[in-house]
Amino acid sequence: MFNKNSLTIIIATTLGLTACGSDDNTQATPAAQIELRILETSDLHTNIMDYDYYKTQYDAKIGLARTASLIKQQAAEAINVVLVDNGDLLQGSPMGDFVAANYKRDNTIGGTHPAYKAMNTLGYSVGNVGNHEFNYGLDFLEEALGGANFPYVNANVLCEADCWQGKAKGDNLFTPYVIEAKTVFDSNGDEQTLNIGYIGFVPPQILQWDKQNLAGKVSVMGIVEAAQKFIPLMKAGGADVIVAIPHSGIGTPSNPVDASDENATYALSLVEGIDAITFGHSHSVFPSATFEGLANADLDKGTINGVAAVMPGRWGDNLGIVDLKLEMQHGAWVVIDGSAKAAPIYDENVELVSPDKGIRDAVENAHLGTLKYVDQPIGKASADMYSFLTLVQDDPSVQIVSDAQIAKVTANLTDALKGIPVLSAAAPFKAGGRHSTAADADSYVQVPAGDLTYKNAADLYLYPNTMVAVKVTGADIKEWLECSANQFNQISTSSTEPQYLINWDTHRTYNFDVIDGITYQIDVTQPTKYDGDCQLVDANANRIVELTYTEGDTVFTGNQFAKKEFIVATNNYRAFGGKFAGTGSDYVIMELPDSNREALAQYIANETEIKDQVDPSADNNWDFVTISTATPLDIRFETQNTPLADKFILDNQRRPLTKRTDLTDEFGFAIYNIDLTTDPVTQ
Repeated sequence: MFNKNSLTIIIATTLGLTACGSDDNTQATPAAQIELRILETSDLHTNIMDYDYYKTQYDAKIGLARTASLIKQQAAEAINVVLVDNGDLLQGSPMGDFVAANYKRDNTIGGTHPAYKAMNTLGYSVGNVGNHEFNYGLDFLEEALGGANFPYVNANVLCEADCWQGKAKGDNLFTPYVIEAKTVFDSNGDEQTLNIGYIGFVPPQILQWDKQNLAGKVSVMGIVEAAQKFIPLMKAGGADVIVAIPHSGIGTPSNPVDASDENATYALSLVEGIDAITFGHSHSVFPSATFEGLANADLDKGTINGVAAVMPGRWGDNLGIVDLKLEMQHGAWVVIDGSAKAAPIYDENVELVSPDKGIRDAVENAHLGTLKYVDQPIGKASADMYSFLTLVQDDPSVQIVSDAQIAKVTANLTDALKGIPVLSAAAPFKAGGRHSTAADADSYVQVPAGDLTYKNAADLYLYPNTMVAVKVTGADIKEWLECSANQFNQISTSSTEPQYLINWDTHRTYNFDVIDGITYQIDVTQPTKYDGDCQLVDANANRIVELTYTEGDTVFTGNQFAKKEFIVATNNYRAFGGKFAGTGSDYVIMELPDSNREALAQYIANETEIKDQVDPSADNNWDFVTISTATPLDIRFETQNTPLADKFILDNQRRPLTKRTDLTDEFGFAIYNIDLTTDPVTQ
């Protein structure tokens, strides 16, 4: 059996003999090559089963149970294969909440998190920590990671105090990188040892998003800063190939090295020594047409700045595949070529893989426990709560969350804060996902009227965020809403061409905050003032108009509104994020231990007890400005394409909406025309 050193000696000796004792037509022995396939899962969010717990039915578009079959297919087609996970594994589905709720108490979990019961059957080489791994606290995370039969890496989270495993202040909380001595076969069929280095990263924003779990306990380096520190150490430690696993989106080429960047993959592609990047976090698919025009990106080959890179969507809907070719040069393995692609488990109503029985069996007990968990009754609703129209009119699925947040914060006001009006900021978490995969067409809240269970509360409020309130001025509210209004594309009043209303490209629907307790209108004929990151793009733009607060017989508008103080009930991500005007630590005046979902369930229960049912009807406090033009406008938006959505839209539309039967959306969405030239119907 050859190793690298002996192979190098043999090649060198052969070349020497050829040069000295052969004729000019003799060809040198080709250098040995290694083909390495790297498979990646990311953003599974505890979707281990191919199952939709909100609809209580199997779903062929999601789940590691499906991805596992694709993993085995792709592994069988390659000689040398490794498998990595990028993170955001432990939170995001009812199974994740079930496990966290029964932490250390429920025998059905059996001491090992079901995610690892499943993953341990697949032979992962390494896992990375995502930002949502911190949602349930460090104690839970430490216990959960103990069930993984593979190492975890993270290079940019540091210990501050009370850290696990004897870590001292300034130490890396996790192992920053590992180097796996992988037995592989070269192009000659000879066995070799390839030292594969893996390094992981998480957004520095975890200190804002999970402040209640991390404040005073950890600090975080910038992603690029950590890479520049550790990549040379990995090289010095003998890594032949280095795989970066950033839980981070692509980011922008214009400012690629900001130490605080949440999305820094583009910047990492410029760090010397990185041979491949398996990234995640933003739930998109790379390479794909979504990133057309990205500087120095080859979407056909799957590279960024020449580095093979892949991002495999979310919930197991795609598998990331990176293929590297290495060659022995001067006694060292060197990457000479690389490509990447994302392979889907489902495409155009076709199931591309069958479920893996081993995965289903591994989590059967947790699956059954989750089904019981989500069926716990909490109350009753008087109306349907579907989010099919949430991006084009005020919506019951957001309204009920706002009502619950206002009730919770109002009940916890100190004497010093009483008398200040309490508003609520809530966004649609399930409103077509990111409009980038077929699975996104199913991503809508679907809670019918009648008896409600915890499953319904989890559908209405997807994340385990905690209740936080900020104190702001009316001027802050105005700018907050101006950023939120970037959700919409600018509509021309003089064009008869098709114009799509929803800005899917640069604004996520979970950043479309509706602020309840006030009234306002959005003028989509005006340019946007902020981009999707709330960065100013046009200081003179003004989309938010008719901004009003009414208190008894007093109406506050204009300068009176701008100067007035308000308390806004929201979540820890928004309150501490600092992205929107009026957010950031300086504005926070209340932090509650309750999750927003718990507050919602409690509100539903209380309203049901008092009134026999909760009324989620939208109060229509926001709307678009009606457009005045003589030009016939063709304004369109996308939503779910099902008979249920059709009926709900027909029964609840406030403006004339017409479904287009002549158009097919590439991801399976229905396309509707919306008439913004006609005033809404008052309901």
